[in-house]
Amino acid sequence: MYEFLRDLDRRVIFSLMAVAVAVPILLQITPPEKATPIVRDAFETIEALEEGDRVYMAFDFDPASAGELQPMATAFVRHASEKKLKIYFTALWPVGPQFIKNAERDVIRRDFPNMVYGEDYVDLGFKTGNEGVIKLVANDLRAQYPQDARGTPIDDIPMMEGVASIRDFDVIMNVSAGYPGTKEWVQYAVASAPDDVKLVAGCTGVQAPLLYPYYPQQMSGLLAAIKGAAEYESLVLGKYGRENEPGMYQEGLRRMAPQLSGHILMVGLIFVGNLVYFMARKRGEA
Repeated sequence: MYEFLRDLDRRVIFSLMAVAVAVPILLQITPPEKATPIVRDAFETIEALEEGDRVYMAFDFDPASAGELQPMATAFVRHASEKKLKIYFTALWPVGPQFIKNAERDVIRRDFPNMVYGEDYVDLGFKTGNEGVIKLVANDLRAQYPQDARGTPIDDIPMMEGVASIRDFDVIMNVSAGYPGTKEWVQYAVASAPDDVKLVAGCTGVQAPLLYPYYPQQMSGLLAAIKGAAEYESLVLGKYGRENEPGMYQEGLRRMAPQLSGHILMVGLIFVGNLVYFMARKRGEA
């Protein structure tokens, strides 16, 4: 056994990893998820809102990070739609508007056809300027957004009535891949009115350590990487799930399965590698 493990061809290890990743994908395995407190708090923050409350939904990410963040964005839009909240889409990243259009097409129009543009949701579009945009909307949103992404004047959009600044929203929901993103929303929006502005966010794994210190004072909840997306999906599905749920509402859960099996294999290989090393030392070969 020692000689077999010592001389194991690396191609066998690569093949084992390929199987560990491929099998959960092919079988569409969705392992159960138990939400951590930081994700559950994000869910409960939205769940506590009343029908007609306003959520400012900022999609600040691009295709390079969509693998982690798209499931979060989809879950956020689905949850807000189920709660019959008024959704105000914006983006500080140039590609953000495409993700807004995807959410409108795949979630709102398909599963919530009764939602009316301009009354239940609006796309305010992309604005350049990074944190400068946040500073302005914190005090005067209409100066930054005189019209929506379709060119309609703000004053002609029914759901914009009574909206003057970020303080008029019940929650900011941000999906962030970096700068500008969640950190800037905390620093320039939440900090401008800490008693009036709530923020929940989803971010990439590399961002999460930088954002954890803001929870729970400046942030009401945070979804970190695909793990956070899967946990949030499990909460939304647990409350609003239906039979024959579309796959896009379970993407985070599905992506956790190959990650889980791959990590288990890696831990096993590390254990075997150390075992071989100590056996070699005992034989005087190391």
